[in-house]
Order: sequence, then structure tokens, then C-alpha cells
Amino acid sequence: MPESPVAAPRRRSSHRLTVLPADDWRCLAEHHRERAHIWTQPHLARARRREKHPVDDFLFEYYNLSPGQLERWHPGLGVALADAPEYESLGAYVTVDGAATVDPARLERRLPGLRWTRDLLARTTERDPTFGCFGLHEWAMVYRTDDVRHPQLDLRLGADGTADVVDSHQLACTHVDAFRFFTPAARPLNSEVLTRDHQLEREQPGCLHATMDLYRLAFRMLPFIEATVVLDTFELAIEVRRTDMAASPYDLTSLGLDPIPVETAAGKAEYVRRQRRFTERAAPLRQHLLEDCERLLSFAPESASCCWPGGC
Repeated sequence: MPESPVAAPRRRSSHRLTVLPADDWRCLAEHHRERAHIWTQPHLARARRREKHPVDDFLFEYYNLSPGQLERWHPGLGVALADAPEYESLGAYVTVDGAATVDPARLERRLPGLRWTRDLLARTTERDPTFGCFGLHEWAMVYRTDDVRHPQLDLRLGADGTADVVDSHQLACTHVDAFRFFTPAARPLNSEVLTRDHQLEREQPGCLHATMDLYRLAFRMLPFIEATVVLDTFELAIEVRRTDMAASPYDLTSLGLDPIPVETAAGKAEYVRRQRRFTERAAPLRQHLLEDCERLLSFAPESASCCWPGGC
């Protein structure tokens, strides 16, 4: 990726408003847009052709940020943009001394969600990662059912072979939003039946889905955080998704993905190697988002109402 020619504004300890000249912020916004286009333009081209990509389209279909929103750069709270009529017209912005800036008053309804996000990030950071799941959540999603999520793809081992792999392992999923897609037959096979109430208690940094979800946690803080971190988490999530699906029971060789055969010892070792690498790469992003949460909470009053984690 090309480096941005201007350093993007990062977290600040004070609440003083910093004004970026038009030439500076337009350079940042254009660099952000070009970087996002690497991912958004192929997705939009596939959509025009009515063509599905079960791996790379996931981040646009499962997570609810549109390509246009991913492409738009935001400076974050505490930074104002000179000569920015296109930002002045956005609902979350106000004009202060002729410059557009995110309205801090709009933080109030976000407070419960921000506190929940801060707790999730902090608790996950404090936990030791675990690496014993071997990506079998995807196998549990097609266990003993004809209703598979990607019917256009063949199962590498067939339905019976896939079921045999699940039956011969202890399922150890810790991620609520992966577990909720388990088939009814697979749910009792997990080490624990997970509900939404378990999320703060079970999320752990070795989980690939917890790493992918950093993208959702990041974009839910827009436009109050600087948008570069959203792209950072998106790009990591794309890599994680590709490993997630390579380790799945589906045959993805037609899409250029060689399988990680987690039903074998070598496949398990490769999965864990990648899991450890993703955990290391996610750690600074998780810390960055935690600091963003703390900074936003320092701007805001103590009372609010909201609906996270289910909405907002």
C-alpha cells in the first residue's frame, strides 16, 4: 500500500479543536479513498454482474457498512476541516468558525455502546489467547444439514466426511456470533452453549472471528474516530476471512484458495500458526480502539440511552 503523504491526526489528550487546512485533509481523504477502492471496486463490479464471492464479499454482506461509507475518510472528534462543504452537509457534522467538525453532542446516544465496546476490548485484551478450536465452527455450520450457507460450493469431504470430522473432535468455539450459526445438531457438541450474555465473558484474542469483529467495533465508532483504523481492521479482517474459509469444509480451489485441512495434524498446525500471527497483528489494533473508546468517553456526559450491541 502507498504511504499517506500527510500524517493522519491521531488520538489527542485534550479537547482543543485542531483545524486541518484543505490541502492536507483532501490529501488524506483521497489516499483513504484509493486504499479502500482496492476492496470496494471489485465488490461493486461483482454486484453489477450479479456474481457472488463467498469469501471477499463477506465483509460487505455480514457487516453493515456500505462500500461508500468505507471509502469516506473522517478525521475524528476534535479535528475540524477547513473549506469542507461536503462534510458540512453530513448529519453528524457542525460548522465551527468556518470549519466542519464532528458534533460532540451526538456522542450522548452512543455512550452505552461505547462503554460496552470498551469493556469487550479491555476484557479480551486481558485474556490469554486459546488456539484449540482449529476453525471447526465452519464445519459445525454444515453439520448434518442440507441447508448449507454456500450451496454453490462443494464440501471437500462430502456431507458424511464432514460430519465424521465434527464427530471426532471436541468443538471449542468461544465466539457467540459464530456459535449462533451452528446447526441444531452441532450446538450440543460445543464445549459450552453460548448466548449473547456470554460475549463479555468468553471473547478471547486467539479467536479469528473476534479479530474480524474489530472491523465492526471500529466502524461503529465512526465518524467520531479517525477512519484509517477502520481500513486497518478491514484489511486484517479480509486476510482472516480467507484463512477462515480455507480451513472450512468447503472446496475453494476454484477461487484460488488452497485448503487448510484441519482434519489432519499438518492442517491443524498450519491453522494454529496463522491464528497466532493474526492474534499478534490484532493486538495493537485492539489497543488502538480501546484508547479511542476511552477518549470518546472523556468527551461525553454520563447519561445516555442506546441499543448496542444489537444495534445503533
